[in-house]
Amino acid sequence: MTNDVLEKLSFEEAMRELEKLVDSLDKGEVSLDEAIAAYDRGAQLKDYCQKKLQEAKMKIETIQSSDNVDVIPEKLSSIKPD
Repeated sequence: MTNDVLEKLSFEEAMRELEKLVDSLDKGEVSLDEAIAAYDRGAQLKDYCQKKLQEAKMKIETIQSSDNVDVIPEKLSSIKPD
């Protein structure tokens, strides 16, 4: 699976595909060659999902920090210099 194909997947689609791969490997439904290919694809999907989660975490932290920036000046404006 190339990076271009991975980039077109949503997080949820990648997770579903990864879950199917794990399930088929757990059940032993694949040959050794298929298992190796599935393991490789699963590793790519795992990395992609981790990347998407990290991006989401960074966006949330950015939103939270921008929310805090708005609050801090209001608090500081009530402080009167000596």
